[in-house]
Amino acid sequence: MNQGLILKFENLVQLRGACRQLHTFPYRKVYRAEWKPVQSAAHPLWSVLLPPRFWRKDKSISTALSQCRHLATKEETKRKKKKIPLTKGEVEIRQKMTIEELARAMGKDVDHIYEVLLYTDIDLDSLEPDSILHEDHIKLIVKKSGMKYKSAKLKEEKERENTDAVKRPPADPAVLTPRPPVVTILGHVDHGKTTLLDSLRKTQVASMEAGGITQHIGAFLVHLPSGEKITFLDTPGHAAFSAMRARGTHVTDIVILVVAAEDGVMQQTIESIQHAKNAGVPLILAINKCDKPEADPERVKKELLAYDVVCEEFGGDVQAVNISALKGENLMVLAEATVALAEMLELKADSTGLVEGTVIESRKDKGKGPVTTAIVQRGTLRKGCVLVAGKTWSKVRFMFDENGKAVDAASPGIPVEIMGWKEVPSAGDEILEVESEQRAHEVVAWRTYIEQQEKMKRDMEVIEAKQKEHRMEYEKKQQKLAHLTWRQKKAALYNANKHLMYSKPKERTEVDKNVLSVIVKGDVDGSVEAILNILDSYDAHSECKLDIIHFGMGDISETDINLAEAFNGVVFGFSVKANESIKQLAAKKGIKIKLQNVIYKLIEDLKDELNSRLPPSVVENTIGEASVLNIFSVTVGKNKIPVAGCRVQKGLLDKKMKFKLIRNRDVIWKGSLLSLKHHKDDVQVIKTGMDCGLSLDKHVEFSIGDEIICYEEKEVQQTTSWDPGF
Repeated sequence: MNQGLILKFENLVQLRGACRQLHTFPYRKVYRAEWKPVQSAAHPLWSVLLPPRFWRKDKSISTALSQCRHLATKEETKRKKKKIPLTKGEVEIRQKMTIEELARAMGKDVDHIYEVLLYTDIDLDSLEPDSILHEDHIKLIVKKSGMKYKSAKLKEEKERENTDAVKRPPADPAVLTPRPPVVTILGHVDHGKTTLLDSLRKTQVASMEAGGITQHIGAFLVHLPSGEKITFLDTPGHAAFSAMRARGTHVTDIVILVVAAEDGVMQQTIESIQHAKNAGVPLILAINKCDKPEADPERVKKELLAYDVVCEEFGGDVQAVNISALKGENLMVLAEATVALAEMLELKADSTGLVEGTVIESRKDKGKGPVTTAIVQRGTLRKGCVLVAGKTWSKVRFMFDENGKAVDAASPGIPVEIMGWKEVPSAGDEILEVESEQRAHEVVAWRTYIEQQEKMKRDMEVIEAKQKEHRMEYEKKQQKLAHLTWRQKKAALYNANKHLMYSKPKERTEVDKNVLSVIVKGDVDGSVEAILNILDSYDAHSECKLDIIHFGMGDISETDINLAEAFNGVVFGFSVKANESIKQLAAKKGIKIKLQNVIYKLIEDLKDELNSRLPPSVVENTIGEASVLNIFSVTVGKNKIPVAGCRVQKGLLDKKMKFKLIRNRDVIWKGSLLSLKHHKDDVQVIKTGMDCGLSLDKHVEFSIGDEIICYEEKEVQQTTSWDPGF
């Protein structure tokens, strides 16, 4: 009796150990033991699967139990450690948690969060694992998962100290010294601004500009025979460069408004006057092209009265000088008028202390790296100075004048080209000198931090607006389901959203095929800015979506081609180049590169690409018209087919073409003819004035007076309705 009990107990222990081993997969993987049925001699029905390596009858029960304790592997231990233990079933939550963070805090996977969100008002199409959830939704998810939540202890974030660089206080008048006036030349496109400046400094700038149109700002120092110096800013007159003209007036002392004597006041002339008024800068009127027979300077002066530009001869304070920039007539009179106005303004500056200035233009030069054209407004700029502009900084390595000659120092009012920037600053950025590179890093870090904070604030506003919109949609859906029981509601919501459970967030958004993705590269920052401003006016998204995936300065690179390939885009380059290897790579990958030196030609290329993305429209071209004079029917097999006796009134009827039946100006039927006969003979074509019999569909009934129209369909390429304004 005792012997039987012992055997039973031994078999029970063996069964317990075997069950543990069956649940321990890593162990079986490591030892690769073959599992065999082991049968007790006394009780053959108690058969269990045991590995012969560990279980032996002559071992004691304690040995068997000790071996069971060693079955857990390191792999299983690591897996257990990965699970985040929940304290009393509570989840520690905080504001602005992402889906991923909430899943980790709950010890669940991301799919669980998506499944719970199906029953909320959140739009799953817009969610990614790193999307931020509202606190109300976080609490709802935790509750629906059968857990409790508690708010995490918020760490009091110390207010970050403002380490930005600022301008110095106004200087003592005693230390101020005279400086050259900064003069901006403004006016309409092709009114002779660059030719005027060219004549003043005796260089051929206009011949270097593509199409004779200035495409970016040039800053030049002009030495007059009298010994006076004037810094000129030549700004583009083209409509696309409005922002660059506005920027030029903000650093200038005097504006010379150039108006062509034969054209008079034009669109950019009016805009230039407005820029000068906004900046509070005095004007000098230069009426150009007075050597032409059709020139009428008096008409120009009278036209300007409508825009509050009153010349001295009409009792105003605006000096007017009639010039011919091409022939060099009266240029010295204009220069003397500028110097006289500058003396009245008593322009002075502090040439000591830390430098202050403004970025006029910036670009990325292949040999020099990031380069800026700047005007010094305070202090004296020298090599080795540490400057900050926007979110970048520079230790000045070299400086050049407008002729490319190296200079050692630049005093207030002097334009200079600066090398040594870490990144390309934006045109119009304020330049400030700081004490050291460490201080420059602090300033850039602070400005980056402020920008990030502002971006977060804007993002939260967008998120809240979206959530409000989705909440309203959710409430509308709930109202529609108000008559259902909670089980029926749950089933209805599940059926409506179950297709989203098996797709990844990125796969939920359908890609619109009718999209033009563009990469914009320009020679300087201002050119890129001008192109982007034009693209911002694009308003034909219903026809074809315009997507700017990248923009920057410099020549076309391999990265641009790879990016264009990824988005099936087109690369547009303005005043930049693409070397042969890049062109070959683009051709191999089927990527278009559009290079232009004149901005309106670049926009024409862009419009051509937009047109190519539009689906062709089908146009009906009428070939012939016939009228139904009589109706009869013929029997074919068991079917009666209606036949119309017609006379061709115009053109011809061709059986291969398409036909439509018109009754009382309404189209009754469209399709192909079943038959076309003339005097009982099958024919292909019936000409004007001939009678014929034709049948359409067996279900179509004719009426006397119906019109039969023979037509062909042609596909015509559509053109975009977008008008960039020039």
